[in-house]
Amino acid sequence: MRVLIVDDQSMIRAGFAALLDAQEDLAVVETAEDGAGIVDVVRRCRPDVVLMDIRMPGVNGLEATRQLSHMAGTPPRIVMLTTFDADEYVVDALRAGASGFLLKDATPEELIHAVRVVAEGEALLSPKVTRTLIADYVGRSPSPQRLHLLAELTDREREIMTEVARGMANTEIAEALHLAEQTVKTHVSRILTKLGLRDRAQIVVIAYESGLVRAGE
Repeated sequence: MRVLIVDDQSMIRAGFAALLDAQEDLAVVETAEDGAGIVDVVRRCRPDVVLMDIRMPGVNGLEATRQLSHMAGTPPRIVMLTTFDADEYVVDALRAGASGFLLKDATPEELIHAVRVVAEGEALLSPKVTRTLIADYVGRSPSPQRLHLLAELTDREREIMTEVARGMANTEIAEALHLAEQTVKTHVSRILTKLGLRDRAQIVVIAYESGLVRAGE
């Protein structure tokens, strides 16, 4: 799996690169100090995953993520790096296309796990980040533009989408709904395809914006 690291702190870039390059299945193909020219960088080095700092001088991680989400072809999956448990940009970054968040003081094992999980198409949302997302939707009314999307889904798909939005993993959903885990995976894939989404993080956003799941439920 090919990784691009974008962070304005040289020690962070060097430390993360050394750790990831030491893994047999991971390779850091390039590093950058901000998001300037990020689309050209990605086209050149073709990473599967981008570790992207949110707060950088110049082009910050949020803007760089937006640019990548609109690039032609299939953009890489993005893990946002932050020093804050509840960064104010969490919701905006998820909407922009980020697949998850990782604190910069995460353990080496957590960093390696994050890259692998996101590369495989899963979302990386910690309980604290999920609580921040939920808090952002308190008191909001469902978006009519998002609400019509639910008509594309079957009752079972809406049920599974609800559990994904509540932070449940496939194994937990399978146990709760008395389904095989592979069946849950198939339903999640169909939800992503029908709604034109990239990963579970975007399922969570749509679930709240459409009113399928409401804060406090």
